[in-house]
Amino acid sequence: MKARRIAILFHETDRNRDLSGYRINALASYWKQDGHEVFPVFGIQEFTPADLAIVHLDLSVVPENYLAFANRYPIVLNGKVRDIRKSTFSTHLVRRGDAWRGPVIVKTERNYAGHPEAIRGLPRVDGKGLQPLFRSPLDYKIFSQIQKVPDVVFDMPDLVVQRFLPEMEGGLFHVRTYQFLGDRDSCSREGANHPIVKSETHVFSESVTPHPDIVELREKLNFHYGKFDYVLHNGEAILLDINKTTGVSWPPSPSIEAERCNIAQGLYSYFEA
Repeated sequence: MKARRIAILFHETDRNRDLSGYRINALASYWKQDGHEVFPVFGIQEFTPADLAIVHLDLSVVPENYLAFANRYPIVLNGKVRDIRKSTFSTHLVRRGDAWRGPVIVKTERNYAGHPEAIRGLPRVDGKGLQPLFRSPLDYKIFSQIQKVPDVVFDMPDLVVQRFLPEMEGGLFHVRTYQFLGDRDSCSREGANHPIVKSETHVFSESVTPHPDIVELREKLNFHYGKFDYVLHNGEAILLDINKTTGVSWPPSPSIEAERCNIAQGLYSYFEA
């Protein structure tokens, strides 16, 4: 394959920020090894030609002018992924007075507790300052029933209430993570004693086959690159979170490196197409 120019579009405020924690940089290292030029584009003030651009704005709602800018490139990945707030994709939200009688979980409407917006100087949805309502997703609140959720929660635009439908096995909570780029993907299932399964809480991980319903949702949501978290509850695949600017896993074990290398090759499917 001939050498290509690959642009990664970041938010203008990311110019002086350490971006090494993003997975896209780990993938880019493989593209560079293959002889391709990879460079960041910060903001939309200046157009730098490239063969392909990846929209990598760590915001729950991507500004329309950024998408318009990105679509000037001949090939653009995630150029139609504008809004990843939970209310845009979750089919298990509950509202005050709903008939649901099972447990519920209170989360932020925005991705990762709203911290990406806060560090970029964007106010909360309610306009009341920058400080997110949770320190991290590990602080999301679980209630045994909807009646125990404080009334004020339902009036807060920064929060959503979802049915809590865990995937349980062997006394552990499980979450499945589906990662993808182009025609390459991987999926793992992680287990934890904590009801919110994150890298900080998991006690084991195994490779699994991604559920076909989740793969289909990826197509419907126009994702070329990203990560979907989901569970299997009573046989149903339930999408929990979607992310287009995933973080990198440290330390990079040989298995993680092999998985990254495989995912990185998915970029080339767009040139072949």
